[in-house]
Amino acid sequence: KQAIRMLTKQLVERDRVAIAVYAGSSGLVLPSTSANDERAILDAIERLNAGGSTNGGAGIELAYNIASQNFIEGGVNRVILATDGDFNVGVTNQNSLVSLIEQKAKSGVYLTVLGFGMGNLKDATMEKLANKGNGNYAYIDTFREAKKVLVDEMTGTLVTIAKDVKIQVEFNPAKVKAYRLIGYENRALANRDFNDDTKDAGEIGAGHTVTALYEIVPVERVMPAGVDSLRYRAEQERTTPILVDVDPSASAEMLTVKLRYKQPDGNVSKLLTFHLSDDGGDVNQTSTDFQFASAVAAFGQILRRSPHVNGMDFPEVIRLAEAGMGADLNGYRAEFIDLVRKAWSHWPRQRGTRTRF
Repeated sequence: KQAIRMLTKQLVERDRVAIAVYAGSSGLVLPSTSANDERAILDAIERLNAGGSTNGGAGIELAYNIASQNFIEGGVNRVILATDGDFNVGVTNQNSLVSLIEQKAKSGVYLTVLGFGMGNLKDATMEKLANKGNGNYAYIDTFREAKKVLVDEMTGTLVTIAKDVKIQVEFNPAKVKAYRLIGYENRALANRDFNDDTKDAGEIGAGHTVTALYEIVPVERVMPAGVDSLRYRAEQERTTPILVDVDPSASAEMLTVKLRYKQPDGNVSKLLTFHLSDDGGDVNQTSTDFQFASAVAAFGQILRRSPHVNGMDFPEVIRLAEAGMGADLNGYRAEFIDLVRKAWSHWPRQRGTRTRF
């Protein structure tokens, strides 16, 4: 209730709000109402109570129907689904729910999923629904997180500036011997899908950024232990070179990044291409944003007990995150460092020793 109240106070007169519920059966608590009538909206929020079974499919259907009936051309038309994702009445099969969301997304109404609770939380289900609904997903565990998502980053949460965003990275084999994408296991696309505008991808909100980190092995380095050498590249290097049409200026490049995206109301993607070279610096010479992102990625790998951590430990994550603090106007990076310290304090280790992996 606190989270939705905060969002309500950010709206302006031209905005409209409706509230549908789905505990046991679906129902309309508040018909489409001008945000100028704040009292009516807040009273409806106050009457909400959690309990009973969860008929999510019927509630979602009702919410989309209301949004479609009040559709604003050129405006932000969105369903905000607040749930733990445990749909146990009506349409309960995940694939059926995903199909329902996919169909409704074609109407131009986007989806934001807000996850609440712990016991029955279905995190994977909610993320999948948001992905297929041309939307986003956030887990709300504290009042501070609610303020971050619905107040500080409201435009990013509710206003989509690009849909079906796809990223493709090509490494120069003359510079890179091997590479590994860190994370995004459930976001991978087949190479052929990059140019296929019928394939669904992710959405970007106003002011949001996407960070993809790769671990690479430069050609002059020895392959990590346990990684076999590439037989066919070595064989090719011993035989007559294969002649291909290569731009001579590309020889110094490390990688090419291709980005495809559609306008929120468009169906044809646009392509952006960037060629990048390595400046030869180490991690301590990179930007604060890069250092902080690296710390977050390392922390995630430690929690997952990844075999690729290569000696990274909690103190090193904290050191890297502190080096990447930057201005930290909202205190989010400091909050992350506190989270790392808490995780470290609960992590099983021998007394008096550092935890290494």
